Amino acid sequence: MSPPFIVFGDGGATGSYPGRDLFTTLDNLISQHRVPPMVAIGIGTGGQDAQGSERGREYDAVSGAYAEWVEQEVLPLVEQHSGVKLTKNPDARATMGISSSGAAAFTMAWFHPELYHRVLAYSPTMVNQQWPHDPSLRGGAWEYHDSWAGPAGPNLNVAVNAVTPSETPSGSPLIPNSPQKPIRFWFEVGDRDQFYPAAIMPDGMHDWTMADESMAKVLAAKGYHYQFVFARNAGHVDRPTVAQTLPSALEWLWKGYSSSVAAN
Repeated sequence: MSPPFIVFGDGGATGSYPGRDLFTTLDNLISQHRVPPMVAIGIGTGGQDAQGSERGREYDAVSGAYAEWVEQEVLPLVEQHSGVKLTKNPDARATMGISSSGAAAFTMAWFHPELYHRVLAYSPTMVNQQWPHDPSLRGGAWEYHDSWAGPAGPNLNVAVNAVTPSETPSGSPLIPNSPQKPIRFWFEVGDRDQFYPAAIMPDGMHDWTMADESMAKVLAAKGYHYQFVFARNAGHVDRPTVAQTLPSALEWLWKGYSSSVAAN
């Protein structure tokens, strides 16, 4: 029988936070029979952050590329080194991440629901952080839940410090304008999470708290199975919040799982 598994972004080193918390928590929950026995796969990031970085390319691009790379290169390597045959059933597969890797976790399931149904994220970067720029999805992950806000000012585009005229109309948010997908999503944001009104990002689409609240609203409107935790006095990927919520989050994430789904 092929075991279920969870893929964790920003998880290349098992001794680092919050990967250490995940693996320890899973061990405890499995021993208590609160979640099924599973394989946990931590994948390191390519380095640096945001636009222009390898991490940004991996996590902030709103496409199926990262899920496809994991499927074609990472999972076969895991099977080769562990001697375990991983399940192909999407209901027995989960993704998890923090910040940009949290957005990537959702993106993996959104573009490939035939591969993943369960998603867990802390402070997911559902903002306009995409890299490289995709003209067909100008607002990046912001467009999951809300329309691209348009140019940063009247008829303006802002890219780093370059300001140029624009006549481009706003787009349509993905979740409200797409058929419901079989995604079960647990996510958290803090009331003191990140917000960038800086001169290089004056687009109105860099407020993590607003973005994740908006995600909860559109998911509710479409009838998704989701749980949204709004943490008071909590910052970005707040460590005490992770420690307090991770066990119950994982338990909720795997609710409804049956070992029979992992048989293939």
